[in-house]
Amino acid sequence: MEKANLVQKFTLFTEQWSPRVIAEANGQYVKLAKVEGEFVWHAHEHEDEIFFVVSGKLIIQMRDRTVELLPGELFVVPKGVEHNPYAPVETHLMLIEPKQTTHTGDVETERTVAVEDQTWI
Repeated sequence: MEKANLVQKFTLFTEQWSPRVIAEANGQYVKLAKVEGEFVWHAHEHEDEIFFVVSGKLIIQMRDRTVELLPGELFVVPKGVEHNPYAPVETHLMLIEPKQTTHTGDVETERTVAVEDQTWI
């Protein structure tokens, strides 16, 4: 494993809502994503999902509350909790989740990116 410069890694792609894998540790992928607008309501039945905001602003809507994340802030969506990420401006995220975690959980849409299609950068 080589060190990773997140600022440099974010310059390597432009696609939104399409995670890129930058590292693997203990059965977890560390991913980067650029996001803007609303994603899709979904849940991950067996996996927690960690969201860390590098830049921008992320709002994680859940059925019982909403969490707003600013740069440097992190939130764990527990397994089984239905959520819908929303970014009012372009936001750069780091995600940490088990390798088998499906992109849109229990929902498949035109935004779904299969785990095997989430490019390493």
